[in-house]
Amino acid sequence: MRRRLSAARRDPLSGLWTRAAFERRAARALVRGPHAVVVMDLDGFKQLNDTFGHAAGDEAIRAIAACLTTALAELDGSVAARLGGDEFAAVVPAPDPVALPWLLRTLHDAVCTPFSYRGQTLTVGASIGACLTAELPAVSLSLALRRADEAMYTVKRSGGGWRLADGPTLTHTTTLGRRTGRQGTTGREAAA
Repeated sequence: MRRRLSAARRDPLSGLWTRAAFERRAARALVRGPHAVVVMDLDGFKQLNDTFGHAAGDEAIRAIAACLTTALAELDGSVAARLGGDEFAAVVPAPDPVALPWLLRTLHDAVCTPFSYRGQTLTVGASIGACLTAELPAVSLSLALRRADEAMYTVKRSGGGWRLADGPTLTHTTTLGRRTGRQGTTGREAAA
């Protein structure tokens, strides 16, 4: 029965937790100390589906999930999920915030690694946003997801990469129903 319940709480394509299961586990994790909340959206996913078909898109989702699982495997207490479509999220213990840019860069590089599909080498890009819960006025998964989402959409508009939200303030504005971003550190800026 436990195996069936666990399987029902996992996304059948990626093997990652579903949104509801992720939210429960992530909320429990956040009360145990400082964490980074990470939101990731794939870049070029629609084009990949349109060019190579949905089976190639499914293979990309499986490959990304495997990269995410591998990247977070050694970080005890991490929780990762496929939120839907080509959107993923994770909650990662962050006792040392100085290490977070390294983790985001590593995660971005891993996700953007080419994968094989029917003898072809394919790639997708990624836009990743993260928020440190220690910088928030209160421990709140929804607030942390919002801040990470803002950071992710800012880096997405600049062509992909990663970005760490810079502080607790929200922009409170939206673009097409999505939050707009703010100034902060992006992977492209960090490399410059």
